[in-house]
Amino acid sequence: MIRLLATISMGIFFTHLMRMGIKRLKLLQQHINRLLLSFLLLSVGFALTVGLVETLFVEIFDLGFKQERDFSFFQDYISNAFTWTIFLFIWNCIYFIYHFIDESTRNQLDKLKLEALVKSLELKTIKSHINPHFIFNALNSIRALIDENPMHARQAVTALSNILRSSMVSESQETISLAKELSIVKDYLALELIRFEDRLTIQYDVPSDLLEFQLPPMMLQTLVENAIKHGIGKSLKPGLILIKVFQAEKNVKLQVLNTGCLQMDANHEGFGIQSTANRLNLIFGDQASFDIKQKDEMYVQATVNIPLN
Repeated sequence: MIRLLATISMGIFFTHLMRMGIKRLKLLQQHINRLLLSFLLLSVGFALTVGLVETLFVEIFDLGFKQERDFSFFQDYISNAFTWTIFLFIWNCIYFIYHFIDESTRNQLDKLKLEALVKSLELKTIKSHINPHFIFNALNSIRALIDENPMHARQAVTALSNILRSSMVSESQETISLAKELSIVKDYLALELIRFEDRLTIQYDVPSDLLEFQLPPMMLQTLVENAIKHGIGKSLKPGLILIKVFQAEKNVKLQVLNTGCLQMDANHEGFGIQSTANRLNLIFGDQASFDIKQKDEMYVQATVNIPLN
């Protein structure tokens, strides 16, 4: 027991010294081949020292085992040094593996934190462009009314004020309820109804049990705005906008159907389409999707698919 305790104590003491040497010499930063050679040389060097200390300790206090009494001091020293070389080299390898795993874990965490930061900055950039883009379109609508119908223009300014108040509140939030998003959409469409009058028909198909569903701010608004700009606004004929929300398995689908013809430039270069696809990808990854297509000869349908949880 005395020899066992002495061996454990020497192992703890000398491996601590060896650890200090590894850190001071920065061996863990070397290439793997050079690192293994350094560990081997370090293990041999410390093993010669520990082996000598153990042999002297056993000799002085007469703690040798029966089979060791037939060996000379030199033979005991070589045997102990060889044993310690194997033990210390294994200890060094375990120490290296521990630090390698720890460093890999920290690098992975740093990478995830960086990706999250980049994603957050990209989302803020997109959101910072959505409101100016929306305001620009709304002001264009009001400008068209100023000379044509000043009273409607004043009503449009009031509607725009309500929209901006709602959007400023939602801008600081990552998600808002469908009810609040619909409130912004209805204010926006009230403004557009002043401009289009009888040319625009609006229908809603939104179940009450989904009104608390959380979605990114201005997501539905962007789809409706795109439908007005590229669908209703490009035709002199009466048009329809249908806003439909429904649950499909574990997803919630937001659909905006509008009268019009899907054009390639609107599909590929429109800010609303691009921002919607980018935001969905950044927030939900592959779990969410966005699709816009020509449903039939008269209608274009945009669909956002968002996971329920």
